[in-house]
Amino acid sequence: MQMPITYLFVPGNRPERFDKALAAGADAIVLDLEDAVSPADKARARDAIADWFALHAEQAQRIVVRINDAQSPWFADDLALLKSTAIGQVMLPKTEWQAQVDQVRGAVDRRARVLPLIETARGVCKVDEIAAADGVLRLVFGTLDYGVDLALSGDDAGLIYPASRIAIASRCAELASPVAGVTPAIDDEARIRADLAFARAFGFGAKLCIHPKQVAVIHAALQPTPAERAWAERVLAAAACADGAAQVDGKMIDRPVVLRAEAILARCAAGTAT
Repeated sequence: MQMPITYLFVPGNRPERFDKALAAGADAIVLDLEDAVSPADKARARDAIADWFALHAEQAQRIVVRINDAQSPWFADDLALLKSTAIGQVMLPKTEWQAQVDQVRGAVDRRARVLPLIETARGVCKVDEIAAADGVLRLVFGTLDYGVDLALSGDDAGLIYPASRIAIASRCAELASPVAGVTPAIDDEARIRADLAFARAFGFGAKLCIHPKQVAVIHAALQPTPAERAWAERVLAAAACADGAAQVDGKMIDRPVVLRAEAILARCAAGTAT
């Protein structure tokens, strides 16, 4: 299965937006029960998600529900919603221990897949064991909440260590590449591209979106440039014809170079398919 590269948030108490979100071009939508929903609206949002999912179960692979964190008073009711609807993908905020992932899967369904949000210092400290928990699909970096937890200045340098830890933990656990956090500037394409480039530098392969406008920008930014595609094609052609060492653009071709070229062309093919 092709893993999503865009996850579009939709407030769980706005069911009139659910269908629009599915049609917005995002690979997956995240029906949100946490930050986007006030305490007074939590129950109504759960009911709206249950009713809508019952009519869209065929889209289950594209639907994720972000529940409230394990320390919140709404956690148990959120788990009951997931169990009653058989929703199979869960985004778990403020994940700080493997036991929280185990608790979700034990209460819902052992087949459920969890996307732990790493957004606190404790979460980063325990990220290796969280990544290794049964049922984890991929890790998600909650950059805004992480910044609040550590009172960061806003300089991207403050995200280098946690981004590295999350990416390395993902690779060691053989998970899909992690998901980068949101960009609050909805209309600032340059900022979105810069945030994505920063995350890509650490090996992140997907990004959270808070508005449909951001989806196309991210998909376009993740597509290889014509120059990258041409280079990859030259590398693979040279490697296929070589009887021993080969060169492209005056540089030796070895296995890592060939693998990078294959990955570039795979991204091209994935973009064409979507």
